[in-house]
Order: sequence, then structure tokens, then C-alpha cells
Amino acid sequence: MMRTLLITLALLGLTACETTKGAGKDIQKAGQAITGAAQDVQESL
Repeated sequence: MMRTLLITLALLGLTACETTKGAGKDIQKAGQAITGAAQDVQESL
């Protein structure tokens, strides 16, 4: 019983890490897009 609980908690922890990693990549891409748009506006002024 205890072993099953520990394995389940470990798997949930790994899943959370992957989700956070994916969210970080999405946020990074959004930041790059905003930076690119800001540079385009700055160059057009």
C-alpha cells in the first residue's frame, strides 16, 4: 500500500514538472513575439 502511494506521488511530481516546463516554453515564445513587435514599432518611428 505504501509503495503504491509513493509511486503515485512520484509520477504526479514528474507530470507537474513537465507541465511547468511546457508552460515556461510557451511564456518564452510569447515574450519573444512581444519583443519582436516592440522592435518593429521602434524601428518604424
